[in-house]
Amino acid sequence: MTGRNDGQAEGQGRVYQASGDQHITEHHHHDLPGRGLSDQNPSPRGPDSVRHPAVGRAPAILRDRDGLMLRLRAAVAHGAAGEVLVLHGLGGCGKTAVAHTLFRHAANEAGRLGLWVNASDHASLRAGMLAVAADRGARDGELMAARNGLRAAADLVWDRLDASDRPWLLVFDNADDPAVLRDGGWLRTSPRGTVLVTTRQSATHWWPAAELLHVGVLPRDDAAQVLCDLAPGTGTAEEARTVADRLGRLPLALTLAGGFLAHQVIEPWTMSEYGRRLEDRGDPIELIDRGAGAVGGDSRHLVSGTWQLSLNALVRQGMPDATPILRLLACWSDDPLPISLLGGVEFGPELPAARVEPALRGLLDHSLTELVSSGDLRCLRTHGVLLDSVARGTPDDRRESLVATAAGLLAAALPEAPERGTRDPLLNLLSPHVLALLRRVRDWSGVSQPTAETAAECALRLVIGQHRSGEYASALAAATEAAELVARRLGEEHILVLRLRQRVGKALDRLGHLQDAAECHRQVLADLERLSGADSPDTLTSCLQLSRPLTWLDRTAEAVALMRRTVTGRSATLGPRHPLTLEARTCLLELPPGAELEEEVGGGPELVAVCSRELGPHHPTTLAAELNCAHALFNTGSPTEALAPARRALTAHERRYGAEYPITLAARSLLSAVLAALGESAEAIEQIERVIEGREQVLGPAHQWTLAARKKRDNYRKQQNGLPGGHE
Repeated sequence: MTGRNDGQAEGQGRVYQASGDQHITEHHHHDLPGRGLSDQNPSPRGPDSVRHPAVGRAPAILRDRDGLMLRLRAAVAHGAAGEVLVLHGLGGCGKTAVAHTLFRHAANEAGRLGLWVNASDHASLRAGMLAVAADRGARDGELMAARNGLRAAADLVWDRLDASDRPWLLVFDNADDPAVLRDGGWLRTSPRGTVLVTTRQSATHWWPAAELLHVGVLPRDDAAQVLCDLAPGTGTAEEARTVADRLGRLPLALTLAGGFLAHQVIEPWTMSEYGRRLEDRGDPIELIDRGAGAVGGDSRHLVSGTWQLSLNALVRQGMPDATPILRLLACWSDDPLPISLLGGVEFGPELPAARVEPALRGLLDHSLTELVSSGDLRCLRTHGVLLDSVARGTPDDRRESLVATAAGLLAAALPEAPERGTRDPLLNLLSPHVLALLRRVRDWSGVSQPTAETAAECALRLVIGQHRSGEYASALAAATEAAELVARRLGEEHILVLRLRQRVGKALDRLGHLQDAAECHRQVLADLERLSGADSPDTLTSCLQLSRPLTWLDRTAEAVALMRRTVTGRSATLGPRHPLTLEARTCLLELPPGAELEEEVGGGPELVAVCSRELGPHHPTTLAAELNCAHALFNTGSPTEALAPARRALTAHERRYGAEYPITLAARSLLSAVLAALGESAEAIEQIERVIEGREQVLGPAHQWTLAARKKRDNYRKQQNGLPGGHE
């Protein structure tokens, strides 16, 4: 570099070392011959691109940036200088708006000269910085020498900035490719001013000696207020919050939505109508972008285009692999995604697993995704509007392979046969991603039926895992939405839809919604009998599942008939010792007093022995057989014989599943009833108190099973005190 020996002034720190000057399109600055510009000679002023930020319509009020603005204002306070501050974050998160607000404060309140340069490319940066030099008094001859490459342009600019008669704030806006600033040594520090950079590039190695400040999305209330500011009178605060949530509280999306609502004339929409249209559209990005006319039409003002700038920069930097990785992430949700899911991912020869890591690093560095923690798991979180935008731009011929890869990765992470009582934190983390994948399958053309079925299988595995871990509410929500989504793609009568509906009924049953559960199971049973036959495995499973709520609804005869039908059918097709046959026989022992099950009750101990021999002593069906055997003995008036198996069943379930698992609580409840029947009121009360505590934690204080346990406790206390009604 010419000019300075080392490219920097004595005593000043540098953020970048100059790597040479470049001759590019010049910036024509018009001034009177022989005159520089200063406070004493303020006219004519420099071009608007220097003295006035080219940011379109800036927000009148900057929402929820108080802490950030406090730090920034300190950097332009009296006497402050020599700092470089870097605002980084996702495209559309409002970095430029923050910089503009500081620029106004510096110029209007802090007594600073504000200088604004577009740093998005070499030409704009060079033109803007030469205009800065002219603004700060550089003569025409000096500017001509810099334009012609006879002297280092960056040195000329920084000489003039160092000699400025006024302290200044210099903003480098849209510096999304930091190499633009590095090449030529444009970014430095000075004792006369403060430098502020806005960028999507968050990698610290690009910003040595600078302070990085993250700009994220807005909190819910502030995001809603932005909508209300832009489109007053179109909806309530709560409606604005709902729309803000759907927009991911991204300032750009909020601005576009508010501008759209405010500028409709013929058929004005309310905010709630806008929210409904967002939900109803398979492509919400098109609706969001319709507000761009209110804020300017370039790609930075379109959510469909703003992130393409970052992807283009990655391609220029030799990382084209970032695009397929981001498209894969767009198959999933904006919730935290366990990063382990991407381990070993292959896109075929065009993107082997070894290149996934650097591609992901590029996405992180360009703020297209971020690393977060969820418990002990490292996760990625990608903004939902970004994902919708990427999904919108994914070519039709790429969608099949992307969905197949996404479904395969989920299937590998979800247990095929999850164990009961095991709480896997991965399940709830993966739940939103399974459902988001099903939404892509529903909305994307070109996804084959086998691939759609693989995605549906993921949903079934997820719901089974949630159910077996005792998270019945989560299982109900996931199964209900999954069944609806899969039906839209595969049809109402597809076997995977019917299996998901079976899981809806099972979750309703476990949550105590017995009538709803019975109705759900009855409809599924009718559909399976019509489509698969009376003795198909799925049909017999529905028979067994329907029998359970019917038992609780005092329809014992119908429940017994369904259970016996299941035992007979499974014995004929699978054999008498098959685990599913033994499961059905075990269920028969759980029926309430009054059921005509003398033969089954008498064979209870033998059934326990068969299960232990065929399945193992710790198998879930073996444990259930012993618990139900104790249940049957108690219900047939043999509490003494029921005590030992009830104690064994509780111990085994607690060891296998833990003290708060629903089946463990059921075993403890049975033991308390047996103890009360034997006159052991003190221990019966102790056991039922633990049941109440567990059910309150798991099911809530108002659940009917919790209330039933409290009623038992009250009866046991009456029994202990010799009062009437104490014995159940």
